[in-house]
Amino acid sequence: MKHNIYVVGMGPGTEDMMTFQAVRALEDSDVIIGYPVYLNLLGERFSGKEFLSTPMRKEVERCQMCFEEAEKGKKVAMLCSGDAGVYGMASLLYEIGKEYPDCELTVIPGITAANSGAACLGAPLNHDYCVISLSDLLTPWEQIEKRLRAAAIGDFSIALYNPSSHKRGDYLKKACEILLEQIEEERACGYVENIGREGTKTVTCTLKELKEKQVNMFTTVFIGNSRTELIKEKLVAKRGYHL
Repeated sequence: MKHNIYVVGMGPGTEDMMTFQAVRALEDSDVIIGYPVYLNLLGERFSGKEFLSTPMRKEVERCQMCFEEAEKGKKVAMLCSGDAGVYGMASLLYEIGKEYPDCELTVIPGITAANSGAACLGAPLNHDYCVISLSDLLTPWEQIEKRLRAAAIGDFSIALYNPSSHKRGDYLKKACEILLEQIEEERACGYVENIGREGTKTVTCTLKELKEKQVNMFTTVFIGNSRTELIKEKLVAKRGYHL
């Protein structure tokens, strides 16, 4: 007998920014498993479900919990913020799932921070873009540096995830210094804090100004490409149409 596990991207957190498919998967589940912060964002609609969680850096244990609960015959959902396949739990579940041949995964897409944050700022990702995480918890900083330089040389619009934390307070500054090796100081940039949640804050600035900004771990940063402009206080990556 096959046991199905939903891997659900919940978007920024509020129910109105979840897909119908995500809501249906959560409603269909007996158990919802996730990081406590994400579980706390779920509304009353799901209050009758069994919630299970593990703290940060216990992601492997959280995934194992999913398979163990599914093998008990329960319908299980792993809850992820944004999209489960963008810095989410989907890949780890597939890796661990090799040890649980009777379990199948169904990945439910969600609105990731690059897209929801871009909508707040205007249209900063309207041409070729890349997404880079500044967290060196699982990726060596030397590799992050290479990706930043490559993105700058390639003239991509860039969305930066995990730009800061208590232990990485200067990482955004370090990233900006690397980008400034290739990009002019006046390049249009912006960032969004608490996307889709209470206290959403949007800021536009130059790359030089961004280097001195203090942001938190709930911030997504956007670096424009060479054709990005501020239009009516919105960050816009132009497609190149002849007007």
